[in-house]
Amino acid sequence: MSDKIKVGIIGCGGIANGKHLPSLKTQFDRLEIVAFCDIIKERAVKAAKEYGTPDAKVYTDYREMLQDPSIQTVHVLTPNVSHCELTCAALLAGKDVICEKPMAATPADAKKMLDARDKSGKILTIGYQNRCRQDSLALKKLCDEGALGEIYYAKAHAIRRRGVPTWGVFPNKALQGGGPLIDIGTHSLDLTLWCMNNYKPRSVMGASFQKLGPYLEPGNQGNMMGVWDPKTFEVEDSAFGFVTMENGAVIVIEASWALNTLDTSEAMTELCGTKAGADMKDGLRINKIVADKMTTMKLDTATPKGVDFFPGAAVPAPVYECQRFYDAVEGKGTPVVKPEEAYVVTQILDAVYRSAETGKLVEF
Repeated sequence: MSDKIKVGIIGCGGIANGKHLPSLKTQFDRLEIVAFCDIIKERAVKAAKEYGTPDAKVYTDYREMLQDPSIQTVHVLTPNVSHCELTCAALLAGKDVICEKPMAATPADAKKMLDARDKSGKILTIGYQNRCRQDSLALKKLCDEGALGEIYYAKAHAIRRRGVPTWGVFPNKALQGGGPLIDIGTHSLDLTLWCMNNYKPRSVMGASFQKLGPYLEPGNQGNMMGVWDPKTFEVEDSAFGFVTMENGAVIVIEASWALNTLDTSEAMTELCGTKAGADMKDGLRINKIVADKMTTMKLDTATPKGVDFFPGAAVPAPVYECQRFYDAVEGKGTPVVKPEEAYVVTQILDAVYRSAETGKLVEF
């Protein structure tokens, strides 16, 4: 019997085939995928043929899969509202878990996942792979070194002009819990909080809009991902939040799938500190104000050249995320994302939605 780490997959759709399975394939020297589960059996069968061991098993019921004691790790790759149920079950079955972002659709569900992690003693991490990009790691290093000073204002950018996903269940509110805010806004907020190293929100004011998604007919959409059905567009097409942290710092969140703007950027953060500022819109720009010996001021712009612990841009972010998770499983480090951090992201996103619905400030 092979001594490689045995992996189980729950959810064999787009994120599995686009991110996790290709990344896992790069780690086949130390792991093998022995189980595939999906409510659509054909998807699990297809994934098993392409990525599984010759005797890989296929399931349509995750509970049956989790009864296999040989499975050591599980990837939860399903719609947002099911993350909690599946992750908790896998943890309590004795499996280490990487769950796709966002952690959960609600803070209550995210808290249940933390409790299951604590009760089981197993590893839990959340799939925020944008932390693993070369520019993200370089920016984080600068922040940790204090190059920006105290970061007191930030923007979390996740703006598409026309980028509505036309596959899976993205516009389905019951299964996803929301639209672009919980889908792509979650990435930019995660990057922002991580770089600031600030996870203590005090209050949130939010607004969301459904102005284009249900109303633009196919001939007028101009969507880069193909035509969406206005009749099934149940979520917001844009959302915005204003977050005040306990220390007085402020974060502005911008998220859209459809918005009439040319100023677009996704999974990016902009940081303003007492010593310098940084934004990621063109890869990564560091703008630093320097006073010389006279009384004049000049703008010093520099671009970092990567970081020591992430050599070369040839390693894709999802692969690095996968490497770090399995290093942790082998007892050789920690995953990229602490679930406690992802929990705060979920709390803030939920507060934006609640504020947008009530028109009132949400206080923590």
